[in-house]
Amino acid sequence: MTAGLNLSNKQKQHLKSLAHSLKPVVLLGANGLTEGVMAEIELALNHHELIKVKVPEEDRELREQIYATILAHTQAYRVQVVGKILTLYKPSAEAKITLPRN
Repeated sequence: MTAGLNLSNKQKQHLKSLAHSLKPVVLLGANGLTEGVMAEIELALNHHELIKVKVPEEDRELREQIYATILAHTQAYRVQVVGKILTLYKPSAEAKITLPRN
């Protein structure tokens, strides 16, 4: 759905400013990226559109693989990664967040 679309820098900046005060809504536990965690991420994205996911994995390459898996599965945009926190954006049918035009 959103795989072919890219966010402009202006849109990313807007989403980053909105995400600044957010706390991670999903934290990966010892079991890593399970189906339950993916379902939780999907649910949160559908409800909020803009969420943060904390991935406490120490190995940077493995953490990047987890981010890639989440993005591929959810078809969400990667807004930014700060430390071990991934910020995702996926517009919902209600379009709660209005993005600035390019």
